[in-house]
Amino acid sequence: MDFLPEKIDDYVVAHSQQEPEILKELNRETWQKILNPRMLSGDFQGRVLSMISKLIQPKFVLEIGTYTGYSALSMAEGMATDGRLHTIDRNEELYDFQKKYFEKSKYGDMILQHVGNALEIIPTLEEKFDLVFIDADKSNYSNYFNLVIDKMNPGGVILSDNVLWSGKVVEELNPKDIDTKALLKYNKLVNEDVRVETVLLPIRDGLTISRVK
Repeated sequence: MDFLPEKIDDYVVAHSQQEPEILKELNRETWQKILNPRMLSGDFQGRVLSMISKLIQPKFVLEIGTYTGYSALSMAEGMATDGRLHTIDRNEELYDFQKKYFEKSKYGDMILQHVGNALEIIPTLEEKFDLVFIDADKSNYSNYFNLVIDKMNPGGVILSDNVLWSGKVVEELNPKDIDTKALLKYNKLVNEDVRVETVLLPIRDGLTISRVK
């Protein structure tokens, strides 16, 4: 679902920073070889993630949902020189693909890959995070938020992707649609939780910015 007229969307993309060459390569190979390439963050959203990271200059970053590594590399652009980015994905088949591009980038030593259930992995991480990106299974968004909120530094930012879910969040809910139901619950949660202040941006499929007080 397009939330902006196509001409306006094209203009926005044309007048925004373009993706680095390594991300162009990753983008192309993802579409050529990987299932469900629409899951890729893509060049415009990648530049948004990069800009937010550069504004925050996080030392510790957590990503829930790696896919092929595009968003991780985008956020790594703004990390402190001694920073570390933990990224979690349950699909072990993508590990080598991710690792190839992480090692090809200048951030390879700063990115730690985790394979498995994020609900089990997050509690084992010792760092306090400055930036978190939630982009995994929608049914667990609220669970992820509740796990990471106490692991955030004051002023830290939690980003949540796909929160408009192709516009389904404003349509009549199908009782069998677990993902939309979960996102409605999540959007309400981050809007009302007094520990954060939240803005929902209609970027692509919806991106929420929640700043920890």
